[in-house]
Amino acid sequence: MRSASGNGFDSSDSFAVSGAAEGTARLHDIPPSITPSHGDDSHLLSRIASPADVKALAPNELAELCREIRATLLAYGHQHGGHIGSNLGMVEATVALHRVFDSPRDRIVFDVSHQSYVHKMLTGRAAAYLDPDRFSEVTGFTNPGESKHDQFVLGHTGTSISLACGLAKTRDMEGPNNSIGNVIAVIGDGSLSSGVAFEGLNNAAEQGGNLIIVFNDNEMSIAGDFGGMYGPLARLRASGGTAQPNLFNAFGLDYRYVEAGNDVSALVAAFEEVRDIDHPVVVHIHTLKGAGYDGEETHADRQTASASPVSFDSPTGVHPTDNVNHSEPWHSDHCNLSDHEPHEGQCEASHWRNPDAAIGKPDDPRKHYGKMAMAALEPRFAAEPGLVVISPATPGSNGITHEFRERAGAHYVDTGITESHAVAYAAGIARAGGTPVVATTASFFQRAYDQFFQEMSLNRSRVTVLDFLGGLSGSDNTHSGAYDVTMFSNIPGATMLVPTSARDYLADLAWATAPAGSADAPAGPVVIRVPGEAILTAERDATLLPVTGGQIADRPQSTSLPVSVSSASGGISAATVRGTVSVTAQHAGVRHMLDWRVNQTGSHAAIIGLGNAYPLAEQTAAALSADYGITATVIDPRQCTSLDSDVLESLRDGHQQVITLEDGQLEGGWGEKVTAYYANHHVSDGSRNPHVLNFGAAKEFTDRVPLGELNERYGLTVEQVTEAITRCF
Repeated sequence: MRSASGNGFDSSDSFAVSGAAEGTARLHDIPPSITPSHGDDSHLLSRIASPADVKALAPNELAELCREIRATLLAYGHQHGGHIGSNLGMVEATVALHRVFDSPRDRIVFDVSHQSYVHKMLTGRAAAYLDPDRFSEVTGFTNPGESKHDQFVLGHTGTSISLACGLAKTRDMEGPNNSIGNVIAVIGDGSLSSGVAFEGLNNAAEQGGNLIIVFNDNEMSIAGDFGGMYGPLARLRASGGTAQPNLFNAFGLDYRYVEAGNDVSALVAAFEEVRDIDHPVVVHIHTLKGAGYDGEETHADRQTASASPVSFDSPTGVHPTDNVNHSEPWHSDHCNLSDHEPHEGQCEASHWRNPDAAIGKPDDPRKHYGKMAMAALEPRFAAEPGLVVISPATPGSNGITHEFRERAGAHYVDTGITESHAVAYAAGIARAGGTPVVATTASFFQRAYDQFFQEMSLNRSRVTVLDFLGGLSGSDNTHSGAYDVTMFSNIPGATMLVPTSARDYLADLAWATAPAGSADAPAGPVVIRVPGEAILTAERDATLLPVTGGQIADRPQSTSLPVSVSSASGGISAATVRGTVSVTAQHAGVRHMLDWRVNQTGSHAAIIGLGNAYPLAEQTAAALSADYGITATVIDPRQCTSLDSDVLESLRDGHQQVITLEDGQLEGGWGEKVTAYYANHHVSDGSRNPHVLNFGAAKEFTDRVPLGELNERYGLTVEQVTEAITRCF
């Protein structure tokens, strides 16, 4: 997906790891992998058990340590994957931090903490990167549960300065007897664009006292560097830190600039200068994201890539690239190497490295359904100038491809890591009559909670939200989407749709983004939970939907929907429960998106599977039929904003049980509303009050627990649901 020409270096050259004063070791001199050396004391990294070992090294050994760390990161990326690019750029800075400061007495707060891999290596966790058998011992982010050197669990962004201010405040209030020394916030890799970072800067200047803010400027956000602050930052870099306006000085902060952000000696000197400083200071270091990729061409399909030769004699270790000053509105980085390769420079593919084992595998649900949504929206751009896709950074993770962004032009906006702004911005577009679509990860949307309530819902803004990675997953504890239904479905005025197929997903998107004035356009914001792993797997294997086989008869579409989407998305047939209640009523051709769909009518038990849990509903019904001769009613609610009382009332006849399945937090979630409905609408005939069983996740944080294990933990398996149903008969 990326090309070496965009990185501005000749693929036949290799990268000088550190400055001239530290030698000119190049990566082609490094063995392909140093992972077998995890028990070999001849390697420096294997002997680093704590920051004290870094301090004990001779000055001329620091470059060798950096070289070994960089080689380890590259080998780790091939085998395990992860945020390799940001860490390659932070090797020298992290070594210098632990050379100069005394962690954990000196508190180092990393932000985004996905740039803390090197920090973990230097604080007793190197084996987790050297030994493949131990890769799972550490998370991709800082975590106090792993080490006293980690201050916070930080998987999101922008908060390090605020957290550091809090640490420093307590230290200063308690005086000399406090155990905290220097307080250092390491912020970068796009996190400075987050609004809370500016709130922290504002507070730091007012608070005063020892506070060191290390700004890792790699000229990137997660993708491109979007925002007005990047122009002044570029001028600061070009001027050696002397240009005005200087946004840090504007806050009243002291400021130092280090051009040689990948020169360990220069960084040690800079950090020694500010150690024990008595006032807040920003140390602005210029680093190269992905620094260390030697550019060696190993695949035949990259032999045609052209590259501009550059000098590798720079004493800084940061080599120039030719894709920094982007003129296009989408800030193309002109880089087309595949994502699984490590990348050097201002290249989006530097951000996340897939392991080699993932090469050739089909897209995950985020990319699959994200690409699908963008393909449905793109043909509408020419006729709908107000249709805009907004991504608060991380576009590639959600299938908003580089190629789509280039074609979309001004119809696509990357706001940087600014979820709150992105939602408020979308509300402004909607107020002006536009059609905004905001797309990002479920856990990231938590950062915009107030904007969902105020700017979006209270103002009845026609905003469409694409909610990726909602529900249970094997994610780390800061990226779990298990709480999205609890959040979105309880916001007044917002409609949350939970499609269970690609066809429904596209139809929901068409309805949510129907042009203003359309007869069936929603009156307010719509959240669409993008289907997850269970649904995509079932779509690829229809045997996993044993009741319907994934086949639902089409129904007529509303003529007001955009043709490019409605013609591709198909429709859904009306269904009835026991011949009395219309589940998908159609009045004058208008789609009723909140009506539940009954895909099989039966008796004794009604199984309602929400979203990603819907395939489990069909599989459980099939097991009941095969093993117990019970034909269960199977319902796809399609949304979790409201209850379909017609359907629930119809289930009183012939159903002793109603079972709800959801792959999210049960407490405060959707299933409990069904239980509450029957409790609050109790009828005198006891035989017409079905017993309700709710299945869902516990209210807890989970960290990298495989999805299958989570389903077992929460009873979300065919065997466990079937056993619970039959036990009650």
